[in-house]
Amino acid sequence: MNFDRAANILLSPHVTEKATLVGDTSNQFVFKVIQDANKGEIKHAVETMFNVEVDSVRTLKIKGKTKRFGTSLGKRKNWKKAYVRLKPGHDIDFIGGE
Repeated sequence: MNFDRAANILLSPHVTEKATLVGDTSNQFVFKVIQDANKGEIKHAVETMFNVEVDSVRTLKIKGKTKRFGTSLGKRKNWKKAYVRLKPGHDIDFIGGE
């Protein structure tokens, strides 16, 4: 896999209460990823972007909600979420502090 593909796989970290709790208890991080990425590509992207070792990757697809805007219906986009478990001793620091 080339570096451009690896750089475009991870869209953003998914920061919620549940994601924070999972990160604190089991050394996992949650990312929004592109929909056609597979587990191997996600693992490679996290390892190259953050210089860590990945233990496992779990993915799931989130269906977009149907919303009403006045009298018309709209739909949010479908997206994919990845739970990335790091090997013991590795950590990702998004803030960049010491």
